[in-house]
Amino acid sequence: MSLNRRGHLRRDRLRRDRLRRSALRARTWPLALGLVAALTWSGGSAPAGAGPSDTGLKGAIDTILADPRMDGGAASVVVADATTGERLYERDAGDRLMPASNTKLATSAAAMALLGPDYRFRTDVLSTGRRHGPVLHGDLYLRGGGDPTALASDYGRLAAQLRESGIRRVTGRVVADDTRFDTRRLGRSWAADDESSYYSAQISPLTVAPDTDYDSGTVVVEASPGAAPGDRPKVKVSPPTDYVRVDVRGSTVPAGQTDTLAVEREHGTNTVVVSGDVPVGGSTTKEWVTVWEPTGYAAAVFADALAEQGVHVAKAPRLGLPTPPGARLLATHGSMPLRELMLPFMKLSNNMHAETLTKTIGYETSGHGTWGAGLSAIDGYLRKEGVEAAKLRQVDGSGLSRMNVFPADQIARLLLAVRDAPWYADWHASLPVACAPDRAVGGTLRTRMCRTPAALNARAKTGSLTGASALSGYVEDAAGRELVFGIVLNNYLASSVKSIEDAIVVTLAGSDTARGTIAAAVAPGHRNAHRTAPADLECTWRKPDVC
Repeated sequence: MSLNRRGHLRRDRLRRDRLRRSALRARTWPLALGLVAALTWSGGSAPAGAGPSDTGLKGAIDTILADPRMDGGAASVVVADATTGERLYERDAGDRLMPASNTKLATSAAAMALLGPDYRFRTDVLSTGRRHGPVLHGDLYLRGGGDPTALASDYGRLAAQLRESGIRRVTGRVVADDTRFDTRRLGRSWAADDESSYYSAQISPLTVAPDTDYDSGTVVVEASPGAAPGDRPKVKVSPPTDYVRVDVRGSTVPAGQTDTLAVEREHGTNTVVVSGDVPVGGSTTKEWVTVWEPTGYAAAVFADALAEQGVHVAKAPRLGLPTPPGARLLATHGSMPLRELMLPFMKLSNNMHAETLTKTIGYETSGHGTWGAGLSAIDGYLRKEGVEAAKLRQVDGSGLSRMNVFPADQIARLLLAVRDAPWYADWHASLPVACAPDRAVGGTLRTRMCRTPAALNARAKTGSLTGASALSGYVEDAAGRELVFGIVLNNYLASSVKSIEDAIVVTLAGSDTARGTIAAAVAPGHRNAHRTAPADLECTWRKPDVC
């Protein structure tokens, strides 16, 4: 048998397997978003020469977008064949709308291309001081390389390396070198009322994450009721650090009373205020709170780690000075490679990872760790990939800024362009997977599109801000044809339009787009109206809730 013939047979078998999987998924589809129509072209295929407006998808997706929640709103939508790039559906494809966290598609792809999947952040400890036995005469320089995944335990290991080298006393101080990045800590036009919210932390090349979601620049504050009415709530801070001061103003009240306990950092300080009432026997309030000046946070955690290792440092830490040329390396810590970092970054839509990568791209490509330099490099990368960068505006790496505007057309261009990149498999694997129950796989899509043909099929990046929602990525249709979709919805007043996005993707997954057999799912109106959690945040940002 010829190689060509064997190839055809293999493709036929793969196609039959995909059809069987699609059929199994389709059995439970009507239980989800509501099957209302099956629109099939007479003769079983789309008319010859059909353009985006007459593939059969137009009527189905237009019906979905006619949902009353989008009255007065704006939608930019593109669907294309992932292999050929053929446009199958367009709706205001060139309109520039706020993409929210779909901005991370550009940032993450540029990071993989410009830094490389094996890129690692380094945190180093150096000194120019003289060593006499166990005494180091001089300062220790803690030089930050931008690692947004550095845990308190990593700083502990740096301290252990110094102890293992025989150092027991340092006559100088810990100098925190955060000069790899500029001193701008917050992105352009970020909301002021998000300042203490963990998804809007300050950016520094020296920082600390309190957990293995790697929420850098934050501490976890847990407040629980006292034993009796009138007692102050009990408060725990992780990691333990005196860098954050806790001001407990709340009170324990009798069982059955309303829980009004709140945790928030005061503006411009590291004072975390615990206020309100918590009933006896009530649940623990757990909040991720940003710190003010993460460089100092890292220096404090490292200084504590040195003390725990029995290394005495004579003077208090100092911040913001560069490491002198010729300093000797004493200890080092390397982060996970970028290909692994992409998973918590994209699955959980981690804003701080996006901004750190943006400044790192700037530093590695031009020597300037600034948003401007990083965004310029990202812009250049997008242009090389055929994205018309002049038709979009990107002012940060994460999408927190409402100044970002992307048309679905350019998002789709990027999704098509990256498919032949050598790092594509790792990048594609970082996208959230619809209805995948493992949070490390499903991410922000783990509870969406379940019991539909899109479940465990669609891989896409979500996006959420007040009045802005987006979903863009890849899905196989019922015949195994891979499709690219970009959906950006803006200016709606409803609490959520996520089910509208889902209905479009489920329609694609349940249809045979090549034959023009379109199964249309209409999103049920206001299906999320009952939710008490804010729908204008990514679900992974609503800690400690789980998507």
